[in-house]
Amino acid sequence: MAEKKEATLVDRSQVKKAVQALQAFLKSKSSAESLFLDETQPISLLFTLWKIPKETQNIRIPLPHDQRPDTDEVCLFTRDEPKMTPEQTQRFYKKLLEERGVKNISEIIPYKALKTEYKPYEAKRRLLGNFDMFLSDQRVRRMLPSHLGKHFYERKKTPLCVNLQSKHLARDIQRIIQGTSLTVTNKGCCCMARVAHSGMTADEVTENVEAAVQTVVAKLRMKGPIMKVIHLKSQTSVALPIYTSDLSHLSVLDSTNSKEASGKKKRKKNKAEDEKQEETKTDLKKKKNKEGEEEEEDIPQLVPIETPSKKPKVEKPSRKKQMQKAPRPAMKNVSKVQSKPAKKTGKMEQKTL
Repeated sequence: MAEKKEATLVDRSQVKKAVQALQAFLKSKSSAESLFLDETQPISLLFTLWKIPKETQNIRIPLPHDQRPDTDEVCLFTRDEPKMTPEQTQRFYKKLLEERGVKNISEIIPYKALKTEYKPYEAKRRLLGNFDMFLSDQRVRRMLPSHLGKHFYERKKTPLCVNLQSKHLARDIQRIIQGTSLTVTNKGCCCMARVAHSGMTADEVTENVEAAVQTVVAKLRMKGPIMKVIHLKSQTSVALPIYTSDLSHLSVLDSTNSKEASGKKKRKKNKAEDEKQEETKTDLKKKKNKEGEEEEEDIPQLVPIETPSKKPKVEKPSRKKQMQKAPRPAMKNVSKVQSKPAKKTGKMEQKTL
């Protein structure tokens, strides 16, 4: 209910007054150079939310009138066709777009040419400045960020995906170029989307503003009251408010905040209880394990006793018995004794001679 009320609270007459005042300001401040070059300034919507979103979100907003002037340059990144050079793939996709009736694309860059020709930092900056919008084949979308660099995303010129194999290619590309996108981040409560340009009529700008507010309010993933203030502004003008929420939303916000706080407290209590239960379970398991270890230590382990092999005992003879039993070499000694004096007598006989 809150989303529907917020969508209908944008008053058409109030929006038209703000658009007319903004256009008058831009005409008065336009210089001679801008009039000569017929330059137009973008007109944007500034959304201020009640709460900071929890997650980032990218919302595509279809618009009833083209919010880009005809002078805007659009670049298309395509995949590399098999067995074709970058020049041949470029010609192939130019023919394809002409056959399907697409006339908004001013430059086609194959993926291989992007890797080789636009590898230096200066070439990437030049590419970023030469074009106002970038489209990419959905088959190459995930490979582009590493080759484009962070400046494309800081300047909010991220390539938008296109299905080049669709049967209604001209209608799809026209919707993407004609529409806009809103990036909602979880770093703050403000976000901005380009909705029109200063060369459009007041009625066209008001219709675009109404369509953008309705789609943003419907697609935002948030609960409770969403929009706090909506402003309309250009690059050089002051932000003009076209919608401000009622103070009655404060009570709703307080109730939702209190509910969220109570829910958080309950979650914390439940977490604490779960942690305590887990701790008690772990303590019980540890105690059981300790008791089991103690029981295992008390029980003596049964070791099998080895039976010794029975061998006949051999009695070793003692030294005394050996001495008694050992035969005396009497005869040998006698022979030695008898032989010795024989030698001596022989010598004596030689001396006497």
